[in-house]
Amino acid sequence: MTPNEPVDVHPNPVIISELPEEATVKLEVIQSLLEPCDRIAYGQRLRDGAQKLGISVRSVQRLFKKYQEEGLTALVSSNRADKGQHRINEFWQDFIIKTYQQGNKGSKRMNPKQVFLRVEAKAKEIKENQYPSYKTVLRVLKPLIDKLQKAKSIRSPGWVGSNLSIKTRDGEDLEITYSNQVWQCDHTRVDVLLVDQHGELIGRPWLTTVIDSYSRCIMGVNLGFDAPSSQVVALALRHAILPKKYAQEYKLNCEWGSWGKPQYLYTDGGKDFRSNHLLEIGVQLGFIPQLRDRPSEGGIVERPFKTFNQSLFSTLPGYTGSNVQERPKDAEKDAQLTLRELEQLVVRFIVDQYNQRIDARMGDQTRFQRWEAGLMKEPEVFNERELDICLMKVTRRTVQRGGYLQFENVMYRGEYLEGYAGETVTLRYDPRDITTLWVYRRNNNHEAFLTRAHAQGLETEQLSLDEAKASAKRLRSAGKSISNQSILQEVIEREVLIEKKKSRKQRQKEEQSYKLSQTKEVIELTESTESVLEKQEVISDSSLDDIEVWDYEQLREDYEW
Repeated sequence: MTPNEPVDVHPNPVIISELPEEATVKLEVIQSLLEPCDRIAYGQRLRDGAQKLGISVRSVQRLFKKYQEEGLTALVSSNRADKGQHRINEFWQDFIIKTYQQGNKGSKRMNPKQVFLRVEAKAKEIKENQYPSYKTVLRVLKPLIDKLQKAKSIRSPGWVGSNLSIKTRDGEDLEITYSNQVWQCDHTRVDVLLVDQHGELIGRPWLTTVIDSYSRCIMGVNLGFDAPSSQVVALALRHAILPKKYAQEYKLNCEWGSWGKPQYLYTDGGKDFRSNHLLEIGVQLGFIPQLRDRPSEGGIVERPFKTFNQSLFSTLPGYTGSNVQERPKDAEKDAQLTLRELEQLVVRFIVDQYNQRIDARMGDQTRFQRWEAGLMKEPEVFNERELDICLMKVTRRTVQRGGYLQFENVMYRGEYLEGYAGETVTLRYDPRDITTLWVYRRNNNHEAFLTRAHAQGLETEQLSLDEAKASAKRLRSAGKSISNQSILQEVIEREVLIEKKKSRKQRQKEEQSYKLSQTKEVIELTESTESVLEKQEVISDSSLDDIEVWDYEQLREDYEW
């Protein structure tokens, strides 16, 4: 295969629970071969991969072909039971380690070659003909040497002038010089209590953010009650990668214009970021997941959470505060926001405020302006189906007669599904709106897109996964049968209730506003009256000063009247 030929990347390989270290190295080689390049560079990558894996170039080509056919399972090989164990007795293993440690105490220094010479001398002393070779000594000491080198490695250089450099767990320094080069992702528990559509308390949601390291611009988010996982990360990435459009109900003054695909995804070492699912997404979309060397490297992605808390969450009803001991007493009583309402507020804050603010290190550019100016090229536009196959939540169902499917007590129907009655298909969906499902059929190790399936009678509505579960629970408790019509009716009644609630609040606001205006008028009239009286008093006082008083009797006596 040549680099100019189309690469038939495996669309949805079998997901393995845990990827061994050896398979991870193979996956890195596969990632390098998937990146676009010319014929000369492709040949060099083959040779580099062969050297890295310790196999021939032809073996690397066979491995790449096997990966295209089988996915991640091609990278996992059956290992010997004693793999990783040194085939020398315990005496020699302890002698090698102790000799190396004693030889490097304090100011002393001893290398593996000198340790091997001590091994030879000891073998002669005890008259042992079978002793460890130099390569065996190297294998025994490799973990110790690697540990010492990592301990001596310097911290990330950080900001050098106007450039930022970060260090990966592999010891690589990434110098960030343009937008969409390095994205960072992390989660936080939102310090706001939410209620469901019926006003019942349901708890605090999780917020996942994806941030561009060069501009500090927020690229995408995911807000929901699911705990951090690779699927939650995937949904946040999907939101970040796609161009974003929002309805008028979000009341945005600006557009969320940042999107594209990163070259690296830089995260902490959490299990959700080390998953095979995320590695496979990186291979499919063409970015490389990298782990942070130290927790202190995560300031770029963690600092915005504090901004959210101080500038947004602390102003909302139901705010709990980050300190449990200092939690407001009436947080549970004050809670009144739903997940959808909070999501609208978060989006509005990001688009109209956070991305439009000037970062301290950016001078006269807002975060969005810096992101836009720092693009090396126009971001790649992905087909949503490509992202669905890698990023959306997955479940499996059996097709019923007539092409119908049932999911979360909702009945769906998809075009062209009649002929697949009785077959098990894969459903992919966005938990924020499950009125549409994407249906895939598994063919060997591949999944082929079949059609969309729409919720019957709910095509014009928006129904999240949590709302569907809450509606079903409410209908069960009321002793009613669950169907699309009952769920639709429940949604309609809920919307009417919310509108009434909003109207009542609006009337209360109007009454308060009217009372306030009346109070202001009375105060203004009182102040005006007092001002007039004061003026009249001043005028009266000044007039009295100008009047001259004559004594009539005195005048008669003086002038002999």
